[in-house]
Amino acid sequence: MTQAEVLIQALPYIKQYAGQTIVVKYGGAAMLDETLKAAVMQDIVLMRYVGINPILVHGGGPEISDAMQRMGKEPQFIGGLRVTDAETMEIVEMVLAGKTNKGIVAHLNQQGALAVGLSGKDGNLIVAERETTKGDIGFVGRITQINPALLHTLAGAGYIPVISTVAVGKNGESYNINADTAAGELAVALGAARLVMMTDVEGIYQDFADKDSLIREMSASDARQLITDGHVDKGMIPKVDACITAVRGGVAQTTIIDGRLPHALLIELFTHEGIGTMIK
Repeated sequence: MTQAEVLIQALPYIKQYAGQTIVVKYGGAAMLDETLKAAVMQDIVLMRYVGINPILVHGGGPEISDAMQRMGKEPQFIGGLRVTDAETMEIVEMVLAGKTNKGIVAHLNQQGALAVGLSGKDGNLIVAERETTKGDIGFVGRITQINPALLHTLAGAGYIPVISTVAVGKNGESYNINADTAAGELAVALGAARLVMMTDVEGIYQDFADKDSLIREMSASDARQLITDGHVDKGMIPKVDACITAVRGGVAQTTIIDGRLPHALLIELFTHEGIGTMIK
């Protein structure tokens, strides 16, 4: 009876999202801890089987830094962005589009799904130009165009697209794109119903030092003001920026959730209370 009641409580949300696209930005502890990773994969597969079209966008910063150090290169960051010379770009592409991306695909396939790994270079999915506002930081890109036709084709055929955020330039060159930024832009281009950002904090706080100040729901304008006032800083800025971009681009709801909680996606999507901070 308890199991039946849980399913019935989830029914309104399953009906709400059936046939809809939900973009999930996957990163943080949920990528590094095997138990959490397995839970995320199960959540994504369940979403697919109840009629939702999940699009998984992933980062891989720690894996890239580890690979760089093993190859004798010390990671450098300016304004939160990785300095990416030509050799570093090769490492980024090798790790993100190769090892990390295909590892996620294999996990999803083991759970009984049909997953396909893509980079932003496939089908000109993510087109970019060099980011110049922070000085010369190499092959770091600014997105100029999203071409989602391939994603619509794959989702329509029952596949789960898994996207690594390596973009292509107008001359075929590769660019390293912030995964949070890419997730927000993809959600807009896909006309997604939701954008869910997985992080290693419970959500957005009015005052990070006060854990009772967690904000459960806010507008995009209020979120922008928190950045301006310095209440949101460091690695949370691109995540909140991505949510603001998505909302202003027509995505109805965006949420920042704690990926350290097993099955955080299911709790957010299929329960009334949800978790984290919703920006809409």
